[in-house]
Amino acid sequence: MLYIDFPAQASGAAKHAEARIVYHKNNNIHCALPKLPYTSSYMIESSGLNPTVGLFGIGLDTYWAQFPGLEERLKGYQAETRTILEGAGARVIDAGLVDTVEKARAAGALFREKRVSVVFLHITTYALSQTVLPVAREAGVPVIIINVQPAKKIDYEWFNGLGDRALMTGEWLAHCQSCCVPEIANVFNRNGIPYHMITGFRGEASVVRELQGWVRSARVAETLRRTNVGILGHYYEGMLDVYTDVTRMAGVFGIQFNLIEMDYLARLHNNVSPAQIEAKVAQFRREFEVVPECEEAELVRAARTSCALDALVNEKKLGALAYYYEGTAGNEHQDIVTSVIAGNTLHTAHHVPVSGECEVKNAIAMKILDLLGAGGSFSEFYLIDYEDDVVLWGHDGPAHSAIAEGKVKLVPLPLYHGKPGKGLSIQMSVRHGPVTLLSVVEGAGGKVFLLTAEGESVPGPTLQIGNTNSRYRFPLSAREFSEAWSREGPAHHCAIGVGHVAPEIEKTAALLGIECHQIC
Repeated sequence: MLYIDFPAQASGAAKHAEARIVYHKNNNIHCALPKLPYTSSYMIESSGLNPTVGLFGIGLDTYWAQFPGLEERLKGYQAETRTILEGAGARVIDAGLVDTVEKARAAGALFREKRVSVVFLHITTYALSQTVLPVAREAGVPVIIINVQPAKKIDYEWFNGLGDRALMTGEWLAHCQSCCVPEIANVFNRNGIPYHMITGFRGEASVVRELQGWVRSARVAETLRRTNVGILGHYYEGMLDVYTDVTRMAGVFGIQFNLIEMDYLARLHNNVSPAQIEAKVAQFRREFEVVPECEEAELVRAARTSCALDALVNEKKLGALAYYYEGTAGNEHQDIVTSVIAGNTLHTAHHVPVSGECEVKNAIAMKILDLLGAGGSFSEFYLIDYEDDVVLWGHDGPAHSAIAEGKVKLVPLPLYHGKPGKGLSIQMSVRHGPVTLLSVVEGAGGKVFLLTAEGESVPGPTLQIGNTNSRYRFPLSAREFSEAWSREGPAHHCAIGVGHVAPEIEKTAALLGIECHQIC
């Protein structure tokens, strides 16, 4: 678990002393910093790159000579913001305190050179919008306006008792971050610059969570731009909702797609050694509960294919995979594709999500949830339990064993419904507690957007048919949720992760320049 320090508020006489010391002696503030958990305890380890983000502060250079110590004090507040961003895993490109147009142009050029994913604009005091626009235009990425005061409020009695109006004005200027927010918003609106706001006071937990959330979302956006998604085989014929425009997906997410022949996997499959198979069967027994009904021959068959999938992921440097194939009876390719579930489940749990039925959009959704530390398991509507007011979702094929309730079972199936063959499959439920559903939707006119909902995985009876299967309850009734979700027009598959991460999904959509629709 990663912990982030954030500044606490002094109070009473200590606060007054701090203000005088900082203002008169030009010192930075040093406070005891309590600890907040970075993510919910439901989360799992996430993967991805440390994102590169820009940070700059703004102020009015006229003030510095008028109010000695003010500039240094405000730089101290900006340094605290940098500490939070770095603690959340960001590589921060800090352009310092920008108070002239020349510095603004230099900051914008720096951010473009370093290819930042997002720019954090820390308002230290009132500043001119002409010191902001050049940065935003040159950087060319969304801007997060940090409108955060040093304290929850000014101690009016202490303030008015200072007896020196110049001193009082300097203290007021250290608290007037909100003053230029409308000005900046006006300029951004008129120039079509995307921006978002964080409003609050120094040390407020919600401010820290927002900063962390933007870093996590920047990690998603930046990692997707460097992700290879494999497409193995072909679509499940007739699932028109699953068919997708990979050119559009590459343009929206920056993903690269590898179209992989089954012959390629077959070659890797033929090169697997007995020692590799033995080690893989041992891994199955460590990571799954292998039920006694599993025949040794089926374990060996699944292990060989799992080793071939390992080699495929390594050789193609895959970050996700969508697959489906049928082959013909007695064909080597059919033997391989009917033994992939165990190996694909291992990859999904180890940050290479695998989506069945060649659902490319869902592989991307699973990858997003994985990068947010929420897991992301392959799923679809099963049925509605109107009596308990829950929906049951699940799927055959690969699951995310790291977010299971209890140990995942590896079980034999005498047939794969709707598909040829038989073999080993996964049986599990998603961990009880908060969950987030996510679909990448390709809508009317090719519009791509994210669809999400927050609910809860709840205990109760499920279908023990050798699939993943869970019961979910939402703030809406099961009937209302099912209609509201379906009306958005997603494919029938979706990704399910643990924890409530809809705010980070919304931020990710913002950084990608697409919409996010949240059902609940």
